[in-house]
Amino acid sequence: MAGVSVDEAMRRAVELAARGLGTTSPNPVVGCVLLDADGQIVGEGFHVYAGGPHAEIVALAQAGERARGGTAVVTLEPCDHTGRTGPCSTALVQAGVARVVIAVPDPNPVAAGGAATLRAAGVQVDIGVGTSEAEAGNVAWLTSMRRGWPYVIWKYAATLDGRSAAADGTSMWITSEAARMDVHALRGTVDAVIVGVGTVLADDPRLTARNLRDGSLAIRQPLRVVVDSAGRTPAGARVRDGASRTWVATAAEVGAGPDGRVDLPALLAALHGRGVRAVLLEGGPRLAGAFLAAGLVDKIVGYVAPGLLGAGPTALVDAGVTTIAEAIDCEFVDVTQIGPDLRITALPQKREG
Repeated sequence: MAGVSVDEAMRRAVELAARGLGTTSPNPVVGCVLLDADGQIVGEGFHVYAGGPHAEIVALAQAGERARGGTAVVTLEPCDHTGRTGPCSTALVQAGVARVVIAVPDPNPVAAGGAATLRAAGVQVDIGVGTSEAEAGNVAWLTSMRRGWPYVIWKYAATLDGRSAAADGTSMWITSEAARMDVHALRGTVDAVIVGVGTVLADDPRLTARNLRDGSLAIRQPLRVVVDSAGRTPAGARVRDGASRTWVATAAEVGAGPDGRVDLPALLAALHGRGVRAVLLEGGPRLAGAFLAAGLVDKIVGYVAPGLLGAGPTALVDAGVTTIAEAIDCEFVDVTQIGPDLRITALPQKREG
């Protein structure tokens, strides 16, 4: 039987890694495929949850003695430190693996160094196979670790003419149930959900993640963050209901920007310090505008309903754009129909200078 190529094994490792999205933070998602000396798959694994066995350890356990003389194909450089688990680099050496193929070097200085340890033990190490695919699957964690603040996804819902509510302020429900359940799935992949105090006062949202099957609360809930410069969040607000952790971030605690409001870069740095690697920015239009104006949004996910209002609040205001030449250019990366609505995914393009 013909063996599996390293490229094929890496594609499989990337698929495996994706199964850990939403459960591994503050650790990365990682997938590993072990090939024996004949190129046959003898072990597979992915990192399931923080504190649990890493992908390499799961794959090695499956392979047993068949790993000796084989090749480990892994989406991220094996860790080289002892935390809640031992170093994967040492485990690979002890298992007798002859070659390790790595998609992406580990940017975390605490865990990096696995490639050097493997080479010092006589293991052949190749880095750079399937890099773009592995980077895309782990983009939030990698981005967060490289720059020191979380990956920010701005999510909004609007009508076809860009309205987030009607002229009388009503907004339930602009999009379909299918789109709303898709948002719950999106919440399940991030560590925190951010809204402004205006959204809390106007809509009193819970900001929880729910199971797609029965609507019950998901086991893992994101941190709920209310950007509240003056501490106006009511004691009885539903974000304080105990269904998940909540942080009301005030200017007095986080620090204030020149406008006297919560300093957004300082807020993101503080969230990173709390282990948050990906956040979902949900409301409202003024807070979203402030994030965009500051260049802090990494991805946009918009749910567009096939309806027209002609008046009412828009999904975005005050994004620092006063003329067409200052427009924030975006690249569309996906358009998918969710029920009757469209989910549009775009990446803001970073401005030069």
